[in-house]
This record gives sequence, C-alpha cells and structure tokens, in this order.
Amino acid sequence: MPDHPTQGPAHLAAMVAAYNQMNHYGRANGMALSVPTPGQAEYRMAVRDEHLSSPNTCHGGVLAGLMDAALGAAALSLAFTTQEFVSTVEFKMNYLHAVHLHDALVAKGTVDHAGNSLVVSSCVIYRVAEGKADVAVARGLGTFNRYPASKRDFAKLVLQEKS
Repeated sequence: MPDHPTQGPAHLAAMVAAYNQMNHYGRANGMALSVPTPGQAEYRMAVRDEHLSSPNTCHGGVLAGLMDAALGAAALSLAFTTQEFVSTVEFKMNYLHAVHLHDALVAKGTVDHAGNSLVVSSCVIYRVAEGKADVAVARGLGTFNRYPASKRDFAKLVLQEKS
C-alpha cells in the first residue's frame, strides 16, 4: 500500500531531504544526516582545519554543535511523523576523549521519551576508524519543545502545503 502523502518512509525521506537542503550549519561543517527510522538520527562528519582550537585538537563547540544537531534531529524525525517541529529547550553533554584533525565522527541520537509537549533524546558521538573499535568521545541528553509545523514557513516546503 502506498504511503499517505504526510506519513510513512517516503514522507520522512522527503522531509529529511528538505531539511538537509535548508541546513546551512550542517553543510558548512561537513555534517551528513541520515534517519534510519523516526526517533533515530545519525550525523557523520570529519574534523577539518577550521574545527581546531589548538594544534590538531577539535574545539569543544564543534562537538557541542554536532551533539545538538543529532539530539535535535532524532526528536525532529519523530515530530515529522505528526506534522510537528521541535526546538531545543536545553541539552547537556560530557566530553570523554579528545578529538583530533581528520577524525571521523558519528553522532547517534535516539528519542528516549516523547510527551505531548516535550521530547527527550540522548546521543553518543563516536570516533570511528576502519579496522578499529569505535570510541565514544561524548555523550549527551537533550530536551526539545514540540510545536505544530504550520507555525513555520518550512512547513510549506516540507509538507507541500499550498499558499
């Protein structure tokens, strides 16, 4: 049976594609988003020269941006299924290991709780290298406010509403 135009995998894929197109921050930082299922998100990025705060060491703010993006994308991917968006209320993170130039990072976010107005998600950022075990370099927890997609112009593009 085909997906309803505002539900299902095809709709989610279209929403993620539209979000990726509009996400200047993610593109500027080399972040690539994928959404395996609603409520889960994965961002991949490699540490570049402009991400360094000292010789060969990534600035913590870069990891914080990746963390917020993955936490929020997990919440957003779930909110998309009910034609809602989310905004960050708060998040916290723990830095576990240093990250260096050219490290490949994967941030995996998952929704832990979805209430009527708030969504809570968690994330682990891993340093990944072929032939080596993944290393958790940061962990985080975020809270997001849910609100109707109709409150944003983005809804017109994503939900294909007619003006």
